[in-house]
Amino acid sequence: MATALPLVALLVAGCAALASATTFTVGESQGWTTGANYDSWANGKSFAVGDTLVFRYVSKAHTVTEVTKSGYDTCSGSGANALSDDDSGSTTVTLTTPGTHYFICNVPGHCASGMKFAITVSATRSGAAASAAAPQVPVASVAVAAAAAIKLLFF
Repeated sequence: MATALPLVALLVAGCAALASATTFTVGESQGWTTGANYDSWANGKSFAVGDTLVFRYVSKAHTVTEVTKSGYDTCSGSGANALSDDDSGSTTVTLTTPGTHYFICNVPGHCASGMKFAITVSATRSGAAASAAAPQVPVASVAVAAAAAIKLLFF
């Protein structure tokens, strides 16, 4: 039984880490495309270090380019303005630093037509925003994890 305790502690720590980060699909069902209002999408959401942004779009038809404020203001994702750039069609960005993060599509004309947004990322998730934004862990997952922990402890 003593050897199972570290495994149970690891299970509990893993569940706590899962509950503290949120995965956001940018644009929800529309994905990352022209014609969407990404400021509206981001409005009311709380972002924290450890959260993940998932961008879904047609490969090579768009880019996900994280830029400086200057790059955001001028819709320029080239040179020193570009912090990261991807056009694979499925881009995942883990938010690793607090502060304002700026994202644009670097395909000519797309950013200028609204394919951009800025979000403020906090160092930690706190208060009511944390419970409202925390991912919902399916009860079945919790039950399976609990059953595994009990089995390790007693069998």
